[in-house]
Parts: sequence; C-alpha cells; structure tokens
Amino acid sequence: MRNPFRYFKTSPEIIRLAVMMYVRFPLSLRQVEDLRHERGVDVSYEPVRWLNNRAENSHQPFRRREPAMAKFTSAKSLQKFVSNHASIHASVHNYFNRGLHLRSRQIFKPNRSLAL
Repeated sequence: MRNPFRYFKTSPEIIRLAVMMYVRFPLSLRQVEDLRHERGVDVSYEPVRWLNNRAENSHQPFRRREPAMAKFTSAKSLQKFVSNHASIHASVHNYFNRGLHLRSRQIFKPNRSLAL
C-alpha cells in the first residue's frame, strides 16, 4: 500500500492528531466565535476590504497588458515581444530615473535629447 502522507512535509503523527481532533471536536463558525468572545478576542473584518483593494490595485498593470497579450498566437512570440519591449523601456526608464534632482537643467536637457 502506498503512503498516503507522501506529499505532505508535516510528519504523519501530526496529521493523524489533527484529523483525530477535527473528528472528535467539530467546531462550527459560531462555536469558534463564541470561544473567541469568551477569551476577549475581537475580530474586525475592516482590514480585509483594504487588503482586497490593495491587491486589485497592484494587479492593474497586468490587467492593462492583457488585451495586448491576447493578440499573440504563441507564447514564444509573446515572450519575444515582451523581452524586446522591456529592454527598450528599461534603457529609457533607467536613464531618466537616475537622480535627476541632483543635476542642473543645463546638463540634463542635452543628455535627454541625446537619449531620445
């Protein structure tokens, strides 16, 4: 017989104990809330909305690129486009992203026109 715990990193004894306690002491959500209330633990669900909003906002740049990616027929052509586009963007971005506030305007303007 094959080992049922072969895909788990936790030891089999701990898994068996957790399953035994789960079967022996079934806890519904209401029971857990009552236990928390007895111990004085108050759970607020307000931060959850903020975290969901933050996750959505961090995902926005990828969402903007999705329609452009849908036009490619293969992953290879997409990868080629992204690598070329990233290298062009990176060279311009890295040039302009250096501490511009540390240079004078007379030095910055000629260098910018040379870069473009």
